[in-house]
Amino acid sequence: MIDKKNILNFFFIFVIFLIDRISKILIIASAGISGEFYFNVSSFLSLNLIWNEGIAFGLFSFEQDAYYNILTLIIIIITIVVIWLMYTSKGLEKIGYLMILGGSSGNIFDRIYYSSVPDFIDINFKNFHWFIFNVADIFISLGVILLIYSEIFLKDKNKI
Repeated sequence: MIDKKNILNFFFIFVIFLIDRISKILIIASAGISGEFYFNVSSFLSLNLIWNEGIAFGLFSFEQDAYYNILTLIIIIITIVVIWLMYTSKGLEKIGYLMILGGSSGNIFDRIYYSSVPDFIDINFKNFHWFIFNVADIFISLGVILLIYSEIFLKDKNKI
C-alpha cells in the first residue's frame, strides 16, 4: 500500500492542499478583525472574501446546522469514493482525481475548522460576476476537466 508511487500521489495532494491553505490564510489575515477584504486587482479580477456554507460556488447554502452537517458528511463520502477511484485509475485520469482530492481536502478542512469555506477570487466583466471561488475550487475544476477529457479522447472506443 505504501510505495514510492503512493508517496508521490499523496505529496501531490498535499502540495495542492498547502497552496490552497496558504492562499486562504493570507486572505483571512488581510481581512483582519473586520472579517472583510476587498482588493481590486484589475478591471476583471478582484479579491473579495466571502464565507461559503454551501458546496461549489456557494450552491445549496443552508442556514441550519443539521443541513450543513449532512452536506459535509456527503462531501466526505464522495471524497472517499474519489480516493478509491484514484487508486483504480492511471495516467491523466489519476492526475484528475489527485487534483480533485487536493482541492476537496482543502475545502473539507475549512468546512470542519471554520464551519464554512472562504472564497475570494472574483472574476467579472462589466456588470457580470462569476461565482466567487478559491484555489481549491480551481484544482477541483481542473481535475474534472481532465477526467472529462480523458473520458472523451483517451478511452478505448472499441471496449463498448
